[in-house]
Amino acid sequence: MADIAFLLLIFFLVTTTMDVDKGLLVKLPPWTEDTGEQQDIKEKNIFVVLVNAQNQLLVEDEYASLEDVRRLAKEFIDNNGDGTCEGCRGLRDPNSSDNPRKAVISLQNDRGTSYKTFVAVRNELLGAYSELREDLSQRRFGRSYDDLSESDKEAVNEIYPQFISEAEPVKIGG
Repeated sequence: MADIAFLLLIFFLVTTTMDVDKGLLVKLPPWTEDTGEQQDIKEKNIFVVLVNAQNQLLVEDEYASLEDVRRLAKEFIDNNGDGTCEGCRGLRDPNSSDNPRKAVISLQNDRGTSYKTFVAVRNELLGAYSELREDLSQRRFGRSYDDLSESDKEAVNEIYPQFISEAEPVKIGG
């Protein structure tokens, strides 16, 4: 009886499949012991995106739809308010970001925000960077960003570095 139970146990262990949790692939910055000096970030260089428990978006203190997030993020990143970015084609609004190297996107969710909405908003923000990089690579190199050499990709990434801050979810609504 014990042998049969043992064989059944082995059989079920071998034939059972394990579900693997999948999540978002996020590359974190490298860990450093030295915190260094803190950088002061001007308020105008921070693009704030809030998502409440009803999955409504508040972008820069105004209600927005998911379809508007990418466009608004691109306008903010590419603004070139101080005129130092050679590859930028923004509006040079003095009330928006100085240049892409100083532009930071802050994404904060409520604890009740659905995972689907969080991923959709995050994808729109990442898509804004992707479109800006693609546009620059077409203008500068005449090729798609994916077809560029590593050194050319680094040159494009230097003009449009990706700074997205994801704050810990809080209970901010409903």
